[in-house]
Amino acid sequence: MIAAGGDGTVRAVAESMVGTGKPMGVLPVGTGNLLARNLELPLTGVGEALDVILNGRTRAIDVGWLRVVQFAETPRNDEHPNQPDHEPDTEREHIFLVIAGLGFDAAMVATADSNLKKKVGWVAYFVAGLSHMQARRMRATLQLDDHPPVEARARSIMVGNCGMLPGGVTLLPDAVLDDGVLDVAAVDVRGGVLGWAQLTLEIAMQGVGVRNELPEKLGRIDHTKARRARIRVPAGEEAQVDGDPLGRAVEIDVRVEPGALLVRAP
Repeated sequence: MIAAGGDGTVRAVAESMVGTGKPMGVLPVGTGNLLARNLELPLTGVGEALDVILNGRTRAIDVGWLRVVQFAETPRNDEHPNQPDHEPDTEREHIFLVIAGLGFDAAMVATADSNLKKKVGWVAYFVAGLSHMQARRMRATLQLDDHPPVEARARSIMVGNCGMLPGGVTLLPDAVLDDGVLDVAAVDVRGGVLGWAQLTLEIAMQGVGVRNELPEKLGRIDHTKARRARIRVPAGEEAQVDGDPLGRAVEIDVRVEPGALLVRAP
């Protein structure tokens, strides 16, 4: 089966292909094309992508699953026009192939203007993010695998299967599509504009293999790995999977399913 479209289409097709033993092809014709970027698929022409589907290799990759254990009670409003209009479902697991997130990144997704996305693509998320830069830092409790829970203050907590984003940004430099684990990143910023500038530099540096390990930083990303993550934010935060908003969540449960999806790759 071929998924021709953006990340939402790829997610939907992948969900039906998991565990079938049949490979999925990807024609990246969407806004972000996140999985395609991480598979190093051609992004410049449909013909080149079709050539990979026909003549490439079959690769088994991990998939992530996120379940919202508890939704926030705050009703949706006009400030979140792109949120899904459905009753909260705490039983359903949502597949993700790239990154799931809670906090700042998900708020960007939830408030990005759909018309602007059609015009300027992924830059619309950056524009939406400007309005959230002064939002409060969230208090979170993280339980990774069987380890004791830990408390954290962060702007975003992201759980990724791979780490390359549009614009050449590598958010999770150690993430690998087929290593059987998920990469967890707690992103924090203090100090206003200076902190955001330092965070931008931090992301750029780690994308080229340079890590700044200094403990006192205004903008920082702390990385770890886990097969399962339980994250609770009592105040409620936006949640997303591969750019699709899920609504405001108080608690999420995330797990990896190793090698569950076959894809055609170069």
